[in-house]
Amino acid sequence: MAHSKLSDARKRIVSAGLLSLLLTVATPVLAQQAAQPAKPDNKSTHLTAPVKVTSIEGITEYRLANGLRVLLFPDQSKPTVTVNVTYLVGSRYEGYGETGMAHLLEHLMFKGTRKNPDISKQFNQRGARWNGTTSLDRTNYFETVPASPDNLKWAIELEADRMVGSNISAKDLASEMTVVRNEYERGENSPSGVLYKRMRSVAFDWHNYQHSPIGNRSDIENVAIDNLQAFYRRYYQPDNAVLLVAGQFDSPAVLRLIVNSFGKIPKPARVLPPLWTVEPTQDGERTFSVRRAGNIQIVMLSYKIPSVLHADAIALSHAATILGSAPNGRLYKLLVETNKAVSVSAGTDDSVDPGLMTLMATVTEGESLEDVQRLLIDAVESFYRTPPTDDEIARVRVLREKSFDQTMSAPESLGIMLSEFIAAGDWRLWFYQHDRGKTVTPADVARVAQIYFRRDNRTVGRFFPTSEPERALIPTAPPVAEVLKDFAPVQNTVVGEAFEPSPANIEARTKRYTLANGMKVALLSKKTRGETVNVSLRSHYGDEQSRFGKSMLENAAAEMLTRGTTRYTRSQLADEFDKLKVSASIGLGNAWMQTTKPNLVKALELAAHVMREPAFPQTELDQLRKQWITGLESDRSEPAALSGEALGKHFNVYERGDPRHYRSRAESIEDLNAITVDKLRQIHRDFIGFSNAEIAVVGDFDEAVVRATLDKLFATWTSALAFKRIEEPYRAVAPVNRTIETPDKENAVFRAQMLIEIREDDADFPALTLANYIFGGGAGLNARMAKRIRGKEGLSYGASTSLSISNVDRRGTFSASATAAPQNIPKLETIFREELDSARRDGFTAEELSNAKSGLLASRRQGRAQDGFVASYWLERLYRDETFLKAAEMDAKLEAVTLNALNVAFRKYIDPDKLAIVKAGDFAKTAGSRAAGK
Repeated sequence: MAHSKLSDARKRIVSAGLLSLLLTVATPVLAQQAAQPAKPDNKSTHLTAPVKVTSIEGITEYRLANGLRVLLFPDQSKPTVTVNVTYLVGSRYEGYGETGMAHLLEHLMFKGTRKNPDISKQFNQRGARWNGTTSLDRTNYFETVPASPDNLKWAIELEADRMVGSNISAKDLASEMTVVRNEYERGENSPSGVLYKRMRSVAFDWHNYQHSPIGNRSDIENVAIDNLQAFYRRYYQPDNAVLLVAGQFDSPAVLRLIVNSFGKIPKPARVLPPLWTVEPTQDGERTFSVRRAGNIQIVMLSYKIPSVLHADAIALSHAATILGSAPNGRLYKLLVETNKAVSVSAGTDDSVDPGLMTLMATVTEGESLEDVQRLLIDAVESFYRTPPTDDEIARVRVLREKSFDQTMSAPESLGIMLSEFIAAGDWRLWFYQHDRGKTVTPADVARVAQIYFRRDNRTVGRFFPTSEPERALIPTAPPVAEVLKDFAPVQNTVVGEAFEPSPANIEARTKRYTLANGMKVALLSKKTRGETVNVSLRSHYGDEQSRFGKSMLENAAAEMLTRGTTRYTRSQLADEFDKLKVSASIGLGNAWMQTTKPNLVKALELAAHVMREPAFPQTELDQLRKQWITGLESDRSEPAALSGEALGKHFNVYERGDPRHYRSRAESIEDLNAITVDKLRQIHRDFIGFSNAEIAVVGDFDEAVVRATLDKLFATWTSALAFKRIEEPYRAVAPVNRTIETPDKENAVFRAQMLIEIREDDADFPALTLANYIFGGGAGLNARMAKRIRGKEGLSYGASTSLSISNVDRRGTFSASATAAPQNIPKLETIFREELDSARRDGFTAEELSNAKSGLLASRRQGRAQDGFVASYWLERLYRDETFLKAAEMDAKLEAVTLNALNVAFRKYIDPDKLAIVKAGDFAKTAGSRAAGK
């Protein structure tokens, strides 16, 4: 559950820095009238047939008599189905003292109804992927399940039930409030997140966009259950919601299900209160400062911009991309390539009312923030004098097209994407903006830059009076009907085949063979929506001796491959990948790629070129070194980083230089400073090669063409050095219980870890996997740790365990982690130990085992429905000379686990006396508060 997922295509093509910030902190609202219960309108209760409204790109809209809008997006290429409900209410609708209420209500919607008292258990049983998100103007809920009539009926009926039947009880609020408060505390640990929340509060005087959806701490702690219930009854109604069903299903059958479930809900008689606050024109630059513990500096700018419905919005999003993207953006070249800043980013709100365009630069501690601020402001506010080039506009179009195609092929992403535009007035706006984006010119971008990027429309923090104001009047947006009146989208839908993702079918459809140099190949050709195809490649190189002392060099060489080759600069290389619609991660002989059938051959050729002919530019190495060191230094006071490093050091048994050695932060910085271009070139010469390698291609492609391409690119590419796998056997490590102080951090971290002597092919592995799933490693909110620590006690936003077991070495790791306020960590540790003791003493139940089998097996089946997962899974099977039927064998072993075997395995391997425990937080401040009687 998250409080802001601003996931518009334009934001995703800008820069990861600002996006991470926007996902951490969110946005705000307006006052509202007292809520009144919805009164049934008997005239609307008849189950009349839905009315078809419109259809675009395979998505068809229907309208029910009670006002519910329904979007159906059938896609037979993947055996999953996503049900997404968007409610047209977000943090903008909250009243005084109610900030964070929309997000808090989102959490309570998972607490159950009278008919469905344990929703998280049902999600677990069906192996569902699920979540809810709250933003400025809307809230959405979704679940993705394996496609079947039963699963689809369950999902639709569940959403209809909790639309008007959720409990929203005082008991649930009491426990969930503290969970949300801990989520708030987690955000308070982020320097950029805190800065962005302050930015919104300073930039807006009156509009509720001044508040982050996470809300104010005191409002979260004190909101009355009556207010939440009234808010729920008012806005969670069919006439204020849009239902999206996407995936493999039969449209007429689904419509019948929707009519029989949602159609029974009466259309409410109440009238939603209007929101009339309009933010006044800003009349001068604003400045502010945040001073907190941390190791990096940040400068952030914001400018008021029009509603997403206004014609200027699309050109403004182009401006954000041209300025803030990496590595081709203007700010990146101005500040990062000159080593004045570590990173830059930019993004726009896509809100119903006028919002913000925000830009950010991160600067190393000790360097001049004032110089960066001056350069940043000048670059933005003089942007209109140097309009975008044709190449810059073309690059934005390529990025937008790539993002559009990827979203259309991912139902969960599509649901969240359309939710933003549903909140703006109509889901078709996304397609409208996609088409309009193709016509934006350099002159359009320069014009909006001159209008809105002005001194008196800027928020940095400080106020200066002036006799020559340069105000930007934010125009009124036209009605959505006027915006769309002449919109005639091009219909171009490419569908995929109905593919059964069973291990037997995957094995039968896959062609395997070996290239002349020993490289193993798996090809699985099938029709996919959008002609997508996934490629996974992995090579094995060196041995313990040849790789000694070279771990950081290997990491840096891998990262440097895409920072320039003998043919392309880093910027040009990024352009080439974008033109080919490639999402990729390329390392030292390893690669993952997703592209489309028409681009596959060129994408493979480009990836091979990147791995074969890197240039290792000195300027890029300097930037990389600085970025990595800044990142390491910025973690020096973070509880999560310090606790993780403490455990890494504790379990390390290898000397420095050994590839298995855990590098501390200080060692990593020392190793980074020792890297040279010559050393990187030597690493590349020694280790790049494919004599011991695997590649898998899964998706829409011509098998003969791909065979010829792989033979041309890799068949003669041999490895310079012999390969021998580096073993990592089990070694006993003594327990420890350690506390680390992290001053001025409101959120603390608890970690526990132990080593276990087991391997994946051991008889106990399936039982231990299921036991961990039940205890904390897969059952989500229905796991024992989450049910106790989050659900019952309300101490933590997240509490979970993980189990990592090798398929070659007899060495595994069991670990647990949770976050909480520092004063709650002792109680959290006590509860964790109590739950461990209870599981070992009393065992798990037959019901828990049944639910775990159902959920885990469904999750495994759903994973095999993802082409990227299948490609990656094939690499391990090729390496071990196994078939895909290995997955079916493991499914059968999991299904065969008995309750006795489950409990015996947990008691045998999970020993509380062997745990290493590390806690990091501001415990001294908590102790001081208690001593002072606070």
